Amino acid sequence: MSTASHKNVGVLAFTLLVVMLGYGIVLPVMPFYIERLGAGGRELGWLTSTYSLMQLVCAPLWGMLSDRVGRKPVIAVGVLGYAVTLFLFGLATEFWMLFVARTLSGMLSSAAMPTSMAYVGDNAPEGERSARMGQLGAAMGAGIIAGPLLGGLLSARSLSLPFFVGAGMAGISFLLVLLLLPESRPAPAPNREKVRVTGVALRRAIFGPTGLLLLLIFIMSFGLANFQGIIGLYVVDKFCATTSQVGTLWMVIGAVLILGQGGLTGPLTKRFGELTVIRVGLAIGALAFARIALAASFVALLLAVAFFVLTLALIGPALNSYVSRLAGNHQGTVMGLSSAAASLGRVVGPLLAGFLFDRNMQYPFWSGAVTLMLGAILAVSLLRGDRKLQPPHGAGAQVLLAGLLVVSLGCSVAVT
Repeated sequence: MSTASHKNVGVLAFTLLVVMLGYGIVLPVMPFYIERLGAGGRELGWLTSTYSLMQLVCAPLWGMLSDRVGRKPVIAVGVLGYAVTLFLFGLATEFWMLFVARTLSGMLSSAAMPTSMAYVGDNAPEGERSARMGQLGAAMGAGIIAGPLLGGLLSARSLSLPFFVGAGMAGISFLLVLLLLPESRPAPAPNREKVRVTGVALRRAIFGPTGLLLLLIFIMSFGLANFQGIIGLYVVDKFCATTSQVGTLWMVIGAVLILGQGGLTGPLTKRFGELTVIRVGLAIGALAFARIALAASFVALLLAVAFFVLTLALIGPALNSYVSRLAGNHQGTVMGLSSAAASLGRVVGPLLAGFLFDRNMQYPFWSGAVTLMLGAILAVSLLRGDRKLQPPHGAGAQVLLAGLLVVSLGCSVAVT
C-alpha cells in the first residue's frame, strides 16, 4: 500500500473512530442527563431508537449523494454536522433540545460510514479491499469500546464535558478531511447516465446478487446487535457476575473485534476469498451463539463469546468488500444500502432479544444461532451459481472450512 493510501485510510479510520467515540460517550451519561431534565425510560427509549432510525433512513441518501457530488464533501459535511450536534447536546437544558440534537446527530453521522466504505471501494485493489475495510471496522470497534470509558471518566467532572470533548474531536476530524483527504471519485465520464442514480440501478442493487449480500449484512448485524443488547444482563442473571467480570467481558469483546478486523480479515480473505470467510463465519458464529446459551461457567462463556465475536468481526469487512466489488459506478449508493441494512439489524436485534429474554434468558442466543445458520445456508446455496461470487481458491477454502469446524467443535467439547 502506498504512503498516500496509508494516509487516506488513516484519515478515514480516525473519522469513523471519532463518530463511534461520540456514540459511545453518550451511553454512560444519557441516564443522568435524562434524569436531570425530568425525563424517564420512555424518553430514553425514544432517543436511542430515533438515532438508529435516522441512520437507517439517511445512510442510503448520503451514499447516493456521494455518487453525484463526490466522497470528500459528503464526509466533510457529515463530520462537521456531527461536531455541531454533539456541541448542542452538551448545551441542552430541556428534553426537546436533546431530542432534536440526537435526531440531527443520527442523520449526519450516517454520512460517514457508507461514504468512507465507498471511498475505499473506489480505488482499493481487489486483493486489499477487505483488509482496508477491516481497518475501518477496527477503528469503529475501538471507538465503541473506548467511548463509554471516556464518557464515564469525563462525566465525573461535568455531564456536559463528554459532549464538548467529542465535538472537539469531530472538529479535528473535519479539518483532517478538509486538508488531507483527496477526492476519490474519478472524473465524470462523458456519458453521465453511467453514474446517475436511477430507480433501475436501485432495483438491480436490491433484487440482484447484491440484494442477497445486503440480506446477509442484515443477518450479521442482527446477530451482533442481538448479542450486544442482552449479554450484560445475561451474565449478571445467570452467573451473578460482578462489575469487574462484566468489564472483563467487554474488554474481551473489544480486543477480539479489533484483532479480527484489523489483523486477520485481510490475510484470510486474500488467501481463501471473501465468500469462504462469509460462509465459514456464519456457520461458526451460529455454533458459538449456541455455546453461549449452553455455557456452564463464566470462563466457558468467555471462550464462546471470543469465538462468536471473532467470526462476526471477519464477516463484516468481507461482506462489505463483496458488495463494493459488485457496486460498479454506484459505490456510494450500494454502500449506503449496506449501512442501512446494518442499521436495521441494530434496530431489530435488541428489540427481539429483550422480548425473548423476558420469556427465557437463553432464547435470544438460540434465535441468533438459528438466524446465523440460515444465513450460512443462504450463502452456500443461493450464491453457488453466480460466478462473480465464487471464491478464488476452492481447495484451500475447503481446508479452511474443515479446520475451523474442527476447532469450533473441539472448543464446544472443552467448555461443556
